[in-house]
Amino acid sequence: MHFTITSTHNPKIKSLLALEKPRERKKQGLFIVEGRKEVGLALEAGYKIGNLFFCEELISREELEAFAPDGKLLVPVSRDVFEKVAIRENSGGVLAVAEQKTHRLDAIRLSANPLVLVLESVEKPGNLGAILRTADAAGLDSVIICDPQTDFYNPNVIRSSIGCIFTNQVASATSDETLAWLKKNNITPYSTYLKASRPYHAVDFTKPSAIVMGTESTGLSDTWITPDQNPIIIPMQGRIDSMNVSTAAAVVVFEARRQRGFGLNTGLQTG
Repeated sequence: MHFTITSTHNPKIKSLLALEKPRERKKQGLFIVEGRKEVGLALEAGYKIGNLFFCEELISREELEAFAPDGKLLVPVSRDVFEKVAIRENSGGVLAVAEQKTHRLDAIRLSANPLVLVLESVEKPGNLGAILRTADAAGLDSVIICDPQTDFYNPNVIRSSIGCIFTNQVASATSDETLAWLKKNNITPYSTYLKASRPYHAVDFTKPSAIVMGTESTGLSDTWITPDQNPIIIPMQGRIDSMNVSTAAAVVVFEARRQRGFGLNTGLQTG
């Protein structure tokens, strides 16, 4: 039985707060999952959960039995402490420490007719989280991050993805490694590029396809905008020439899903 922690100077709370820093997450191989729904999704995805910090004013021990049947991992904290360690509002009174996973290309399990999303050098955690929500909604096979500028376990990625970091197959690799993987799996890349002449809706996405997106600041690198990468453009009717990368991803992804119909992927295989 744990006593209720009432001070942020408690060693457990200090360790928890340290995980808000990227360097510490990388060093310990741990991260924070906040929210009952998100903790449940992490467990379903096979993540190993450590201590579950909870506020009894917001959630009861009984509601957490599915996460910690023997109660040994439950660490009660005061409302004041919980509000200081919680990143988001309305998280339901629970957050957990979990072990990170490795995210390799060779671990991705592909459907018979894969549709994947490739993001190069994504910078903003909020954008990555929003894109992961889109990927989940569209039933994509995978989201591949090339040369990432933010880590998957940034608290704002988990928050903005509402747990979809756990429902998608996510991999990290260099652009060259990703291109080789796409070729190996006979997946055709379509790279969004402001100077392309082919509109995205003129592409046949019904075959194995990868939609490639760059950063908002610089777009895609030269690696992704050769003729072999099939540059495409989202035509703009206004005075600006680009849109938020998460919005652009949703536009192209759901055009691909429209062409394919809205059934779920089946027939998983290792790629």
